[in-house]
Amino acid sequence: MAPSPGQVQSVSFSNQHTFSKTAVPEITLLAGLGVAGDAHMGITVKHRSRVARDPAQPNLRQVHLIHAELLDELRQKGFAVRPGELGENVTVRGIDLLGLPTGAVLNVGAEAVIQITGLRNPCAQINAFQAGLLNAVLDRDQQSQVVRKAGVMAIVLTGGLVSVGDPVHVTLPPEPHRPLEPV
Repeated sequence: MAPSPGQVQSVSFSNQHTFSKTAVPEITLLAGLGVAGDAHMGITVKHRSRVARDPAQPNLRQVHLIHAELLDELRQKGFAVRPGELGENVTVRGIDLLGLPTGAVLNVGAEAVIQITGLRNPCAQINAFQAGLLNAVLDRDQQSQVVRKAGVMAIVLTGGLVSVGDPVHVTLPPEPHRPLEPV
């Protein structure tokens, strides 16, 4: 029996380099580019610190996804965080995004297909949004290794419209699976 799909809880974008993005009813994903109209859309990297290092590097951060369960966890810890406010484009419920391997493919809605490239590495800007939030999105595993919980990054393989309520189906890459690393 196939696992039940996840579901898009919210979609967001910003045409400027702001920390938070505005929640909207739908976004359009463009193959090889990212979210139409978003400041991070493009073939090459758009994140300011990465552009400063090498503006020609490929954009492995075209779409930022966060699991809605993280927002639930943050609310339980006293933070007021709504979808899009941590900079994500797509908030998904019912999929362990952090447990996916590099190269996992997500079919989102009727047409869109994205491929997971790695973990979002949260920076100190998150504390400017809400004090103490950086520590809340970082953890340690049993080997004392840092666990980054602030979502995953992806590239768009096939474009399409993504709306609140759309199903999300996961296809794992062939084994051996490579764990996610920050991109």
